Amino acid sequence: MATDEFELIRRYFSDVGSDQSGSVRRTVGDDCAVISPPDNRDLVVSIDTMVEGVHFPADTSGDRVASRLFGAAFSDLAAMGATPAFFTLALTLPDNDPAWLQAFSVRLAELSRQYGVQLVGGDTTRGPLTLSIQVHGWTYPDKALLRSGACSGDRIFVTGTLGDSKGGLETLLKNIHGPQVPYLQHRFYTPEPRIDTALLIADYATAAIDISDGLLADLNHILVASNVGAMISPGELPISAELHQWVGEAQSREWALTGGEDFELCFTVPAKLEPKLGWALRNHSVGVTCIGQISAKPGILFSEGGRVWPVEPQGYNHFTNKHRV
Repeated sequence: MATDEFELIRRYFSDVGSDQSGSVRRTVGDDCAVISPPDNRDLVVSIDTMVEGVHFPADTSGDRVASRLFGAAFSDLAAMGATPAFFTLALTLPDNDPAWLQAFSVRLAELSRQYGVQLVGGDTTRGPLTLSIQVHGWTYPDKALLRSGACSGDRIFVTGTLGDSKGGLETLLKNIHGPQVPYLQHRFYTPEPRIDTALLIADYATAAIDISDGLLADLNHILVASNVGAMISPGELPISAELHQWVGEAQSREWALTGGEDFELCFTVPAKLEPKLGWALRNHSVGVTCIGQISAKPGILFSEGGRVWPVEPQGYNHFTNKHRV
């Protein structure tokens, strides 16, 4: 068992990940990391926090918490079209549990190696279980994907399938068992940051965001920043067979629109570039689906079966919604 903060850091976090960018000069062990930015790159930074009982159930194993925290945090870099470089970690721990810390640190190291990033510093303290990751990545100057670039006529795309994370959470809250449950809970605990997809679409996309609070709410952030609206075809929403088999069409659609925390990408592409986007993604393993089009008039409209109607951009808000778990 680690006897103090410094021993805890040395034992579990002194050598996590690898620096594929060649930018890290000094890492864990000094008061600050020392970073040498690559020539002709912009630094992209984001921070993500998760709290036990809000973002994951109490008594969740360390490896699952690491997967959920890492995937959610690095999804922000994907949304910006950035190449991940390094990260810092702040841990507030209720106690010094060696089994939990070992599982957490091992999984964190696995994911860090997978995405080619290095842990370069952080902090630990005692209190209710709370974890924060600050992620750093590189883009070429003025090439970061923003929320403010969508234009009327652009096509709206999403990656993967939507609503699965909400389905996984519901199985946990209601202690549900069945053939679809392992897949849905995996999607809840192990979001996959769409870094590879983002780098493929970066030359074509005009705006992007990751889906954390629900498709409607996050798409609306793009619409407000770009001063445009959207026409969505609900029947085009990508829904997994597992979710559809468990809850059916209506509930699947609702969760796909408002459930949140799938950490898929929502992005816009000019119609004239859609064929080039398709060619760029021709061998890509992650599904990309067109669900609608940007319009000039602000607001969100649904279109289905010859009928058009307005909808509100519902989603999760930490200060107005009840706790997630």
